Amino acid sequence: MRYDDSPPSPESASSVSPERRWFTRRSGLAVGAAVLAPTLLAGWVLVQVTTGAGADDARPPRIVMPADSPSSSPTTSPASSPTASPASAAPQAKGPLAGKTVVIDPGHNTGNFQHTSEIDKKVDIGTARKECDTTGTTTNAGYKEAEFTLDVSRRLRTVLEAKGLKVVLTHEADRAWGPCINERARIGNEAAADAVVSVHADGVSEGSRGYHVILPAKVKGGAADTAKIVGPSRDLGERIGSNFARTTGSAPANYLGSGTGLVVRDDLGGLNLSTRPKVFIECGNMRDAKDAALLTSPEWRQKAAQGIADGIVGFLGG
Repeated sequence: MRYDDSPPSPESASSVSPERRWFTRRSGLAVGAAVLAPTLLAGWVLVQVTTGAGADDARPPRIVMPADSPSSSPTTSPASSPTASPASAAPQAKGPLAGKTVVIDPGHNTGNFQHTSEIDKKVDIGTARKECDTTGTTTNAGYKEAEFTLDVSRRLRTVLEAKGLKVVLTHEADRAWGPCINERARIGNEAAADAVVSVHADGVSEGSRGYHVILPAKVKGGAADTAKIVGPSRDLGERIGSNFARTTGSAPANYLGSGTGLVVRDDLGGLNLSTRPKVFIECGNMRDAKDAALLTSPEWRQKAAQGIADGIVGFLGG
């Protein structure tokens, strides 16, 4: 085997001494080893990187944090996000989950605070015109609802992808503001989603505690017609609510919903314009100290994501 492109020597093989032939073979082997060594070393390094050798396997499921995302390293966030794992690691869904798509809508956007004129512009929600989006609320310590919703949504995506489901997020804070509520609805519709969940946290008075799930009312007007999704959306909402309560230990809201944890509304563009089964979940009240302590806990947010995921999977028949 030759390891160079130089032409053969004019000397014939028969005229070369045995010592010269031995030296030539030895030199060829040495050159071959020198060529192969970097390749073998590079392969060893690649295995170490891709298999995570020496890494801590006890960390939570991955949360993708784009480097250029405004919320990838929030200054007010109480905790950083777990390390991402390759999306290709998600198993292929089998049985009733095969081919299913879920759209997750992280409420608001941290950039909305700097773009109030843009988000204040009215958009058509079929039955009326409403602001494109809002800033969302914060805890008394300044932890933004938009940070919370994106973190939970990413955790939720990880859990659902582990089931083999296709998951689409309406945004990942990869835009300066928004998207508007009508665009959020359109993303779910165009994805032909089998379920859509918008993740939120409330901002009401101290002492108001607990979660609630918002269901679409039956409305018709302009581009809004929820007749076909009211029934399946209620089923989705009930499943999410019961699983969320079981997994997080949270109780239904004590300030609305008559203790059921379910509220029907006809004024939300994200629901009115949806043609796919869709609900909102308000995971707790950011303005209540006890609820805020939960919402700012990474461990609790993981439970919240798991509870929502269990409800979605149950709705889809998994």
